[in-house]
Amino acid sequence: MRILKENALAMVVDVQEKLFPHIHEFQQLEQNISILVDGFKLLNVPVIVTEQYKKGLGETIPSLARLVKDYPPSEKTAFSCCDDPGIMEKIEISSKRDIILAGIEAHICLLQTAIDLKERGFRPIVVEDCVASRNPENKRIAITRLVQEGVLVTSYESILFELCRYSGTEQFKAISKLVK
Repeated sequence: MRILKENALAMVVDVQEKLFPHIHEFQQLEQNISILVDGFKLLNVPVIVTEQYKKGLGETIPSLARLVKDYPPSEKTAFSCCDDPGIMEKIEISSKRDIILAGIEAHICLLQTAIDLKERGFRPIVVEDCVASRNPENKRIAITRLVQEGVLVTSYESILFELCRYSGTEQFKAISKLVK
């Protein structure tokens, strides 16, 4: 089942200042998510940004906040984005069915959101190299569970080229530069 940009919505979940430095290999994660978001912008894939309990965890990290400045973050206190009525309203209004997920933490908010999206009839796609947890073992367990639940798992390079679809276009050239 091909993922098409016309049917896709992206979600960047809880990449926040106070938690981010404690995430396993956070510098690489920051780079990967930045490439992914730049690709979404080139491909005109809309993005929803979430922040978990902003008072405690802070705002979206500055490098990412600059990239998603056109998408005001939605604050939540539920772990699953699906348990927040405002976020679900944004998803429903978009009329997109393929929801591409990146962010933290893989074994909590990402896992619960992906499972709930699938249960509600959406097709969640988790970008494995754009999700992480404080403990890498928790991420590994989460990815295993997601696969068991029937959630699609991919990489940022794979999803960007799948959304791009054709070589030789200006979008392809721009995506190629991003992933090099």
